[in-house]
Amino acid sequence: MFRTFAIPAAAAAWALAALAQPPAPRPALNPDAACRPCIRAYEDFLASDALKGRGSGTRDELVAATYIASELQVYGIAPAAGPGSHDGGYIQIAPTAPLRRRGGRPGRAAARPARPPLPPGSPQPSPQLGTTASVVGVLSGTDPAAPALLLTAHLDHLGVIPARAFHGDDIFNGADDDASGCTAVLELARVLALGPRPKRTVYFAFFGSEETGGFGARFFLHHPPVPLSHLFANIEFEMIGWPDPKVPPHTLWLTGWRRSNLGPHLAAEGAKLVGDPHPQEGFFCRSDNIQLAEAGVVAQTVSSYGMQPMYHRPDDDLAHLDVGLMAASITSMIAPVRNLLNSSFVPAWNPGLAPKPGFRCR
Repeated sequence: MFRTFAIPAAAAAWALAALAQPPAPRPALNPDAACRPCIRAYEDFLASDALKGRGSGTRDELVAATYIASELQVYGIAPAAGPGSHDGGYIQIAPTAPLRRRGGRPGRAAARPARPPLPPGSPQPSPQLGTTASVVGVLSGTDPAAPALLLTAHLDHLGVIPARAFHGDDIFNGADDDASGCTAVLELARVLALGPRPKRTVYFAFFGSEETGGFGARFFLHHPPVPLSHLFANIEFEMIGWPDPKVPPHTLWLTGWRRSNLGPHLAAEGAKLVGDPHPQEGFFCRSDNIQLAEAGVVAQTVSSYGMQPMYHRPDDDLAHLDVGLMAASITSMIAPVRNLLNSSFVPAWNPGLAPKPGFRCR
């Protein structure tokens, strides 16, 4: 039987007063700001030890892709993986064998000057899977004839490498590289879906196997949801979880700033965005954006990487993330991206600075 208890009058009055208070604001419902609890939640899963570093072409990468797809579904972002789709159309399964262009020439990853070769013991695409998993979603605009925007990040990292353990830790969590970029794209998807439907369509893509040759992006390039000529820009998010001391606090930088008018336009719209302070590093050519850029799309990468020593080490983990930087910088991108989607502005390469296949990056 249920017992009954006498409730003191003071306690009853306190309970009634608490019920009468207006509910506290819910950050996940604000369409104009990044949600710090959401940022932490994305990172807590994607950069957890449970995902074992999301190694390129591994089951852990597929788990990360499945998680991202489920988040997009919750936000009302429609699936757009198209050819090779998996589990409802969000996940695009791509081969990790080199693709071939017309005429038999190898695809970009075979020659791209991305990162130097990884040391012995680094992961390679899983021989068990032989594939990589990307995620593609779409928020359709009100004007189907208008060109579309593509927001991207890469969802893989280095996995588990015992030969490169650091202080006894051999899981390369990749909290900054590039769970932070995935977090930015997920947050932009969430807030854009909360607000009024934009005029222009926006695609959200999370590429697999960037670390081992850009296989996910290369497959997307050959199997886009719309013709590449219908994409007016690609903004890639790569490593926005560490502050760069060479730029003002809570500020992002854009690779290839001088190459196009995209960065200055976003900054004029309120984005905390400046030019890449490390041009000698060739970062413009070291993310998946370069493949789209060589195909003619104005494609550049947003980052805040300050040459921290945790890069490609196991201590790229949750403990070293600057969530305040991520929240402030993502928030600063929301209005500019929304305005971009509701405008007729089309970014363009500056004269003589459009990248071409095989160009020398500098």
